[in-house]
Amino acid sequence: MAKTEQKYARFKSPGDRAFDAFNIFMMLLLVIVTLYPFINTLAVSLNQANDSLKGGIYLWPREFTLENYKYVLKESSIYQATFISAMRTIIGTVTSVLCCSMVAYTISRPEYVLRKFVSLAFILTMYFSGGLIPNFLLIRELGMIGSFSVYIIPGLIGVFNVIVIRSFIEGLPEGILESARIDGAGEFTTFLRIVVPLCIPVLATVSLFTAVAQWNSWFDVFLYNSSYPDLSTLQYELMKILQNSGASMNSQDYSSMFSGSENLAKQVTPTSVRATMTIVASVPIIMVYPFLQKYFVQGMTIGGVKG
Repeated sequence: MAKTEQKYARFKSPGDRAFDAFNIFMMLLLVIVTLYPFINTLAVSLNQANDSLKGGIYLWPREFTLENYKYVLKESSIYQATFISAMRTIIGTVTSVLCCSMVAYTISRPEYVLRKFVSLAFILTMYFSGGLIPNFLLIRELGMIGSFSVYIIPGLIGVFNVIVIRSFIEGLPEGILESARIDGAGEFTTFLRIVVPLCIPVLATVSLFTAVAQWNSWFDVFLYNSSYPDLSTLQYELMKILQNSGASMNSQDYSSMFSGSENLAKQVTPTSVRATMTIVASVPIIMVYPFLQKYFVQGMTIGGVKG
């Protein structure tokens, strides 16, 4: 294989070489554009807050400090909120992917006579919704306000995820499923033992989408569980910290911030808190991505072939 590639590279035309160079340049540019904002945010979060107000921080902190992280992490509610966020991400992702895959398998079967009607009904919900107030009234009537279930049940079925998984299943060889039925396997057995193992790439892709959405969600906490501190999530707590820091800093005279060196070292600003919050909230979900990245391209490519 290596000899073949070397032989092919030897006979590349100038146009092919220029195209390869252009691709490499564009990919490097994309990496820089994507990576720079995160590195810059990390540098600001590790820089002394008042010094950050001067600007000029790009790839590394000018005056290194951990005071920003101490300010954010000193809140005891952060740790309970992190636990709730982790639990809703894990439970919400597993249950949502399971439900979406079962629905996708059902509407992918040609023998299911209502599959076109059900598919259309699902797609319509992507464009039309009852609105915020009807959703709130529904959640209240179901008795889910003030409960952990409000993070899980309303998001069990994601229409986009169902469509992606259904397209992937429709691309599987029909002979494999027919062989399972000939061997006496029922639909549930076929789904668990044949379809699910073959759908690992698309399920990993959908799991990443769902996990990111669950981890970053805070508006549902604000709507349904803002009066229940034990059910608060990390994103909601960090949002409150940002609001509190912004209010406290706006009420201060900025000239007094530079009155003493000790006070200077302990000051935080909304900018530094915002950068620190971004890092604290982003790092856990970023650590999950490498484990799913090898399935991501395959799952999106095959799952997006059909409509």
